Amino acid sequence: MTVTLTLTDQDKSTLRTAAYGAVALIAAATTGSPHKAAAHGSVALATAVGPVGHVLAERSAVKDLGGRSVADLADRVLPALTAAMGLLKERRPAEADDFRRIVLVAVETAAQVRKGGPGAVLADMTRRITGALDAA
Repeated sequence: MTVTLTLTDQDKSTLRTAAYGAVALIAAATTGSPHKAAAHGSVALATAVGPVGHVLAERSAVKDLGGRSVADLADRVLPALTAAMGLLKERRPAEADDFRRIVLVAVETAAQVRKGGPGAVLADMTRRITGALDAA
């Protein structure tokens, strides 16, 4: 039995911006190999299953992940994480839990490329992402 999740194009964009943006924030906070962190986190998102996995796997471009600084990126991504959780909780609460889990697995996967475990900056960014997910 396939569970479908009816979302507008804007809703889907919010989910993708939130999820891939969380990986981008971790990559920005990673010392040594941010491109490797982004690649590993993106693979984790692309291999997600279920209705949220289908949304994250769509081939449309993820917009608004640029900026002049990590602060600019965080100003867009953290509210998008909260908005994504809010809209999923409203429409299908089980999918909100799945989205949260998928994002945190991707964040953890991206963070693991740093040898020696997460540093203080990476740990702080992870806390901020988790806080944004839990704020909805």
